[in-house]
Amino acid sequence: MTDAPHIAPTRTEAPREDPDTLARRLPHGQAAHRPFRPRRVLLTRAARDWPMAARVAERAAAMGAEIVELKGDRITGLKDDDPRAEYRRAKSTLAVTVASDSAMRPEPIPPSADWRFDLATGCPAHCQYCYLAGSLKGPPVTRLFANLPEILDRLPPLEGQGKITSVNAARMAEGTTFEASCYTDPLALEPLSDCLSETISWFGARDADLSLRFTTKFADTATLKAAQHNGRTRARFSVNAEDIARRFEGGTAPLQARLDAMGRLARAGYKVGLTVAPIMPIAEWEAAYDALFAAAARALPPGADVTAELITHRFTPGSREVLLGWYPATDLEMDEAVRTVKRNKFGGRKYVYPAPLMREMREVLEGQVGRHLPNAQLLYWT
Repeated sequence: MTDAPHIAPTRTEAPREDPDTLARRLPHGQAAHRPFRPRRVLLTRAARDWPMAARVAERAAAMGAEIVELKGDRITGLKDDDPRAEYRRAKSTLAVTVASDSAMRPEPIPPSADWRFDLATGCPAHCQYCYLAGSLKGPPVTRLFANLPEILDRLPPLEGQGKITSVNAARMAEGTTFEASCYTDPLALEPLSDCLSETISWFGARDADLSLRFTTKFADTATLKAAQHNGRTRARFSVNAEDIARRFEGGTAPLQARLDAMGRLARAGYKVGLTVAPIMPIAEWEAAYDALFAAAARALPPGADVTAELITHRFTPGSREVLLGWYPATDLEMDEAVRTVKRNKFGGRKYVYPAPLMREMREVLEGQVGRHLPNAQLLYWT
């Protein structure tokens, strides 16, 4: 490393197989239902002044991780000419750093919430359709921001200023909403950091009309159940048809474990939700999604406050190139010839399903939500 880091002593353990390779070889859940265990934790100089950095280092070292104290604040040593080698190195590394002033600035995030803010960027899971591909620059390392109090201090002045829930009669009861999982899965990092439970408790203690939203593919909810949420957090679980979850979502909790976690949090008084994404017209997709919503209904207690967000699969030329570099053997359909191209005002392209298929899937899935989860609030289809 160019930073000539000091390497803290660590325990010796047998080399672990790349979790992406392992998730491909074993049935879903056998390889994936462990908490995120980084091989290396990089601590930047600025981050070491924050309590979260010491907490992460102590817990990661107990898991057998190598703890590297960088002399500066640049994250180095991850790049490789081989995209697969770079991917493996980055995905098994957690960088604890400090969010810059610009990174702490909340941004609008329609249609989910009024604003987004970031507890981290990057995700330790291995989803072959990863929405972050092409969105974040450089190797796909997870960067956890240790200066959480500074990040949260930016939020109260935005009360009442959003354009989604703040002005929408159907969702105004949520108050000004803040999305915490746009560029990461915060529950994946919770066992090492407590970043999500601290954020939930912060929102719960506010004397303001603010609420938190996050979505996750993980299921370890013990610290969340103990957090003082006071009804100000909606915990959404990213779910899909069982075959899609099994084939394309390596390193995540099994589908049933996510649904069970949703039920546990609902019984602990949380508002909950289903983020069904990415919806794909796989073989017998109608039956597959019907089974998903039936399983979700069984997991929830009576009277649960639940929402549903329905998001179809799409990709850009840039994300397709990145994903094929990470997962060259994937059988995920990313064929531009069978898709419809949509352009934004800047000339960017994304490929979505043709309009007739989109209409059919929307009609079927919205009907299934209504049948199995009649009290659910359907927020949007996209």
